[in-house]
Amino acid sequence: MKNARQLVVQCMEAAGAHGMALPSVTASSSVVNTLLDSGHLDEEAFLSNLATGLQLPWVAAPAPDSADAPELKRIIPARVALKHRLLPLSLIEEDGRAHKKVAVATCDPFDLIARQAVAREVDSPVRWCVAPRKRLLTALRDFYGVGADVFEEILKGREVDADELDQRDEANVIDADDEEATVVKFVNQIIREALEQHATDIHVEPMEDTLRLRYRIDGRLRELPVPENIKALQQSVLARLKVMAKLDIAERRLPQDGRINLQIGSQFIDVRVATIPSVEGESISLRLLGQEKFTLDRLRLEADLRREVELLLKKPNGIVLITGPTGSGKSTSLYTFLSQLNTEHRRIVTIEDPVEHKLPGVVQIAVKPEINLTFAAGLRSILRGDPNVVMVGEMRDVETAEIAIRAALTGHLVFSTLHTNDALGGITRLIDMGVEPFLVASSVRAFFAQRLVRTLCLSCREVEQHPEDKLRELKHTGPVTGTIYHAREGGCEQCRHTGYKGRMSIYELIRITPALGELITHRSSQANLLQQALKDGYRPMREYGIRKVMQGLTSVEEVLAVTVAESEA
Repeated sequence: MKNARQLVVQCMEAAGAHGMALPSVTASSSVVNTLLDSGHLDEEAFLSNLATGLQLPWVAAPAPDSADAPELKRIIPARVALKHRLLPLSLIEEDGRAHKKVAVATCDPFDLIARQAVAREVDSPVRWCVAPRKRLLTALRDFYGVGADVFEEILKGREVDADELDQRDEANVIDADDEEATVVKFVNQIIREALEQHATDIHVEPMEDTLRLRYRIDGRLRELPVPENIKALQQSVLARLKVMAKLDIAERRLPQDGRINLQIGSQFIDVRVATIPSVEGESISLRLLGQEKFTLDRLRLEADLRREVELLLKKPNGIVLITGPTGSGKSTSLYTFLSQLNTEHRRIVTIEDPVEHKLPGVVQIAVKPEINLTFAAGLRSILRGDPNVVMVGEMRDVETAEIAIRAALTGHLVFSTLHTNDALGGITRLIDMGVEPFLVASSVRAFFAQRLVRTLCLSCREVEQHPEDKLRELKHTGPVTGTIYHAREGGCEQCRHTGYKGRMSIYELIRITPALGELITHRSSQANLLQQALKDGYRPMREYGIRKVMQGLTSVEEVLAVTVAESEA
């Protein structure tokens, strides 16, 4: 113990040298966390040395024994484990003992309050272990499930009445320090954790015997561990979400759409909510939209492509179409282009379904089919309102497309989206919708296609040993420049063991030149259109992705997953 206390004092002195306020050694329950929070220590080295000084076992990767899991959860309930950051690991048999000894991991062996809490819950002897804090917190969530402490208190005897499902205030403030153990807090914890993990979507899906929660992080769905018997709170959780979104909680047979405005500290978050009735109950999806700044720098365009985009934004009229599947980042690009054009000298009007981000100074209209406010109807009204720039959320039918073309031919700059596989497919899609080829050639300025790929985790990416073989999979036969990396199997804690952290867009742009327009007017084949586009300087999305691979930003596998080589198209 003496050596351990000396180590703590030495670490405190080192922290003080970096300008930290030194806590009192007598307040030992907070000293370890204060030192770890300082950021000046290697967490694992410090805690492992501390464990050695205290002669306690060191557990580098804490994980409860699956065979003992039900008994461990009974011995140390979630409310105690999560409050005091204690993880029961296993039950250890000892000769001559009536009770098994319980192995419990902590990141703060000096926390006397935690020890007392365990003593009140556990009749058996306790073997204390020390574990790294980050891994301990992750293991706690995986073992007990998200919101397990709140869930446990709700089921302990508190009835959930209608008042608790109502909003605490109109701003839907999520307070991290709110100690009220209710369904409100349980739902808040789910949303707060999604934001901490940088999730873009939350899916609440009723199953036959449980309520499944999934986050979409970096484009991939990840299932959350949930408390046992969470099915008992299914209706309360769904009702709370519907109340927050101002939806009809009595209507369970029809889909509904709503919106939540959240405040977390000083941060404001918009949440799009959609309900879908299913045989097991309503499934609710939440799209988390931060109040972002839309700039061209954020799109991370390469210099030549950025010049092309800037020239398009200077055009006085015409149509610029952004293509790609759902979830490819089309809306972000649209809002970025509008933000670049948003000046006091331009009137910008949009019609969207729904309005995802509110842009200051832009007139934004939300589609409402129930009152016949469709894209086509709204676009007709917009053109009577003297706009300079028009944005149509999506071209879904020939009527909308023809009105947009008429707007472009009469001096308006129009932006919209199409669901196609690539930029070239946008030409075919418009003609298939019933738009005359000569109108496509004369009104459309460019097709801008994009996809999202995951970016490699800079903390654990590994150098590719045979880059030529990897690039051959992308049909790349040119020289290899830069260093090629791939995702490390199992990743690291920084990337949640996936090997990837964050996403970026890869693009392709086809300008409708006079030569290409002539081919479109004469309904030339897609092969001829592609050949002419290449002559005009078109660079396929796969080539753009290869550049990102050579810059060490993403992997060959990610580019392969979202692009198609021209020979395969």
